[in-house]
Amino acid sequence: MRELADAERIRRFMRALGAEATAEARVYFTGGATAVLLGWRPTTIDIDIKIVPENDRLMRAIPRIKETLRTNVELASPADFIPVPPGWEERSRFIAHEGAVTFCHFDFYAQALAKVERGHAQDVEDVRTMLQMRLIESQGTLRYFNMIEPELYRYPAIDPRSFRKAVEEIFGA
Repeated sequence: MRELADAERIRRFMRALGAEATAEARVYFTGGATAVLLGWRPTTIDIDIKIVPENDRLMRAIPRIKETLRTNVELASPADFIPVPPGWEERSRFIAHEGAVTFCHFDFYAQALAKVERGHAQDVEDVRTMLQMRLIESQGTLRYFNMIEPELYRYPAIDPRSFRKAVEEIFGA
């Protein structure tokens, strides 16, 4: 039985994955893991990560770590759902080093826009919290959206007009 991931379980995941690393890598948390680590939610259903560069040793360790911790780990990031402009790595906030692994929060602007695009109630609440915590700001998010809008055709599941409307409803026009 898988359990919800709280901050301690996520930190245990970080230590376990870091202990497996024999080469430098970066692991970017997104979604609920970010919310839990930054303290605006107590738990998340799964730990969403992106590993850069992809690393067979770490990828092979994930199923065992998932079982040991009895938690879900998914390979998912905003870049799987929306365009993400170059430089997202530099815009990603550092969390910690564990062994050869550097853990970061995936670019907050990309996370926010991916949540707006998905549009679930929890996502919208997360975006409002990100604004309140000043992890993002409205004008910066609008600029970010304007940068990615020309690339939306690469994501056929996205309706650009409804995405723009949702962005403007949350961040202004």
